[in-house]
Amino acid sequence: MFIVTMTYTVPLEQIDALLPDHVAWLERNYAAGRFLASGRQVPRVGGVILAQAGSRAELLAVLAEDPFQQAGVAELQVTEFLPTMTVPALQPLRVTLG
Repeated sequence: MFIVTMTYTVPLEQIDALLPDHVAWLERNYAAGRFLASGRQVPRVGGVILAQAGSRAELLAVLAEDPFQQAGVAELQVTEFLPTMTVPALQPLRVTLG
């Protein structure tokens, strides 16, 4: 599992111009089962995506297709983690450490 933190590097007007394409990209990745949750940071300085992928390399390839990345308007930080505890509704995401 991965937490992707996106930080905008340009004024919000430039972000908003790309937002419809970015949302379409998000929707494709939700449909593919890659993204579990996403949304804006507060204050609106970027966004966060909770993602699942087979590897960091696989996720980075998906992230490279984001219109924000292609336009160079945001920086990414990708953190991999192992969800060993969750609320019951998210139990299918848990991993057991061996």
